[in-house]
Order: sequence, then C-alpha cells, then structure tokens
Amino acid sequence: MSAAPGEVTPLERGTPYEDGELFDVVVVGGGPAGATAAHELACAGRKVLLLDRAWRTKPCGGAVPPQLLRDFKIPQSLLVARVNTARVISPTAKKVDIPVGDGFVGMVDRDMFDEWLRNRAAIAGAVRRTGAFTQLSRDQDGTAVLMYTEGRSRQGTTRTVRARYVIGADGALSPIARQCIPGSHKAKHVFAYHEIVKSPTTDSEVFGHDRVDVYYNAPLSPDFYAWVFPHGPTTSIGTGTFQKGFGLKEAVAKLRLDTGMDGLETIRREGAPIPIKPLPRWDNGRDVVVAGDAAGVVAPASGEGIFYAMTGGRFAADAVEEALQTGKASALKQARRRFMRLHGPVFFVLDVMQSFWYTTDERRERFVAICRDRDVQQLTFDGYMRKQLVRAKPMSHVRIFFKNLAHLAGLAPA
Repeated sequence: MSAAPGEVTPLERGTPYEDGELFDVVVVGGGPAGATAAHELACAGRKVLLLDRAWRTKPCGGAVPPQLLRDFKIPQSLLVARVNTARVISPTAKKVDIPVGDGFVGMVDRDMFDEWLRNRAAIAGAVRRTGAFTQLSRDQDGTAVLMYTEGRSRQGTTRTVRARYVIGADGALSPIARQCIPGSHKAKHVFAYHEIVKSPTTDSEVFGHDRVDVYYNAPLSPDFYAWVFPHGPTTSIGTGTFQKGFGLKEAVAKLRLDTGMDGLETIRREGAPIPIKPLPRWDNGRDVVVAGDAAGVVAPASGEGIFYAMTGGRFAADAVEEALQTGKASALKQARRRFMRLHGPVFFVLDVMQSFWYTTDERRERFVAICRDRDVQQLTFDGYMRKQLVRAKPMSHVRIFFKNLAHLAGLAPA
C-alpha cells in the first residue's frame, strides 16, 4: 500500500551504510524517471538503491495527462488542479481558447508528487539515500563503483557502492551520461526559468484556475514560449529559450507586469536547462542506461516531460531486468528502442513544428491562427490524451494539411 502524499515511511529514514555494498541496480536521481525505475525493479525483487540529491531545481509546469494516472496507478488525490482549457496568445495579443473536451489535464506540485513516487519505491523495497553522485569507476573484476557525497550538500562524507547495473536519471546535464554515454554532450536544451507565486484569488482575463495560458511573443521568448500554469494555491509563471544570454528573469518580470501579477507573493525562483531532443544513444553497451531528462525525453514544442520521463524510467527498468535475467548487456538498448518506437513519431512531428512555427513572430501569429481550427484542436488533445499520433480521422489530417499550406503561403488570415 502506498504512502499518503507527504507521509514519511520507516524506509525513508535511512538504512545502515556499508561502503562497497553491492546492489543489483543503483538508480541515480529520484525524479519521476528514477523513482519509477526504482519502483519497477524493487517490485521485481531486485536489490535497488535510489540515490537522490536534495537540492534540485527544475522549472516545470507540472502537467500530467490522464494516461499517466492510468499507466502508473497514480491517485488523483495528488492533483492540485484540473485544467479544462488551454489559451494560446499570439504576438499581437490575439487569444485562442482550446477546450480539453471530455477529459482534463492534471496539474501536480513536483515537490509533493516526486516525494510520493520516491516513497512508493521505498515501500516496494528500494533503499533510499540522500547524496550527490560524483564519479563512476570500476573495481578489479569490472563491477561499477559509484562514489557520492552523503547528505544534503556537496561537502558531505564520501561513500561508495557497487552496482551490477546503473540507471542514470540525474537530469538534463547528467553526470552519469557525460561520463558513460557516447555523444551525450551533443544534447539540445532549452534554458528555462520560472517563478512560483501565490495564485490570484479570483479568475480573470489573464488568469484562470482551470486554464493554462501560453504566450508566443518574442519579448517573452524569442523561440519557445512563456507560460502561466495554475497549481491550485500556487502558480508557475515562466519562460524558455534556446538563446544563451536572453534575459529570462527580465522576461518573466515583464509577463508578471503585463498580466498584473507582479504584486503577487513570490514563493521561489528556479532555473535549469530542459532537454528537447532524445539522445541518439541511451546505454554504454555494458551496464549503464539513462532515463528521463538524462535521456532527453522532453517533448519538443510543448516541453511536456513528466509522462515521458516515467515511461522512459519504466523502459529502462525493463531493459535492466532483462539484462539481469539473461546476462546480456545488449538488452539495455531496448529502453531507447521501445520508447522511440512508441513515441518517436510524436517527437519528430513536434520538433518539425517547433523548428518552423516558433522561429519568428509572424509565423507564431499564423500558428495561433491555426489553433482556432476545430480539427487541429480535436487532434491535438486526442493526441495528448492518448500519447500517440491519432490516425482514426484521416480526413481531418487532410484538411489540416491544406490549411497549413494556406497559412504557409499567406493565403489564410492570421
């Protein structure tokens, strides 16, 4: 039985330390990907260590589709808000409201949500430790040896553990990936920043407790988007860009001023890179595989990451379990193969969309105009809810294709 949100379990309070202790799997990183992988492997009866550092900062809108709740048995009590409308705002302030339809988009508080996932992994049998990974080496027989600093700072006592297999779920600039995965330094990132504020007490034209607002406007983001995402009592106001040196904090300050939310109490500020393209390789061919942000599985164009992180974490766990059973390191390649077979087409389409429509304000004006179309709205949320391209309505795809051509040629009004 899983712990209630925020509940501290006995397994969370610590376990005896033994330097050099051998685990079947060490999972580095306790976000959605790492916690999911640790839970899956612990449920399979494996000896698992979940190593998580306590000082992470990760700008995140916190959106989760109903598919995630079903696939990973997440209680709806973890949702802090339910969104039924997405509003997109063009560079000239034209607004298009896109209804979710019969479903909803759930919003979670990452602090509470991630901790619930870690607690669930511990209840399943994973050992939890707080510390920061520093280095991976090998002992005389070739077994992976992980060094980490114990506790909630980088100045803690140095500890070591050994692992038959390692899952790196340690974020966008993953030390595991950079040390072990060829080509990981080529990862593509959006630089993101947000401010968590106390939510306005009432709904208005610039804020809705059940609506997410997405701004396509160069002063707020030259090549991505800015946002206002409600989380019940709090709200995330943020922006992202590929451009180094762009004033993220200044852009968020402008958005808060323009929307009249500059006077709201600021609870915290966070900034971090967010990957926007899956790495070409997720394993080292021996005993290491990456998942979540470390593997680059955040959707282009939308920036959605929680569902894909948990899916990637599950696939990484499945691949490691197969490797443990067969002794074949080649099984690790299955994590990426399974993910890309299922979600690669969506990532490709979103990447193409972002690469074209997000590049200038003139194109973004036309992109928002396209969003008025009912076929586009229906297929967008069908795809979001099912987490795959929708093929059931071929005529809708045909109509959208010709409408896109009209916008590209400038024949349709913006």
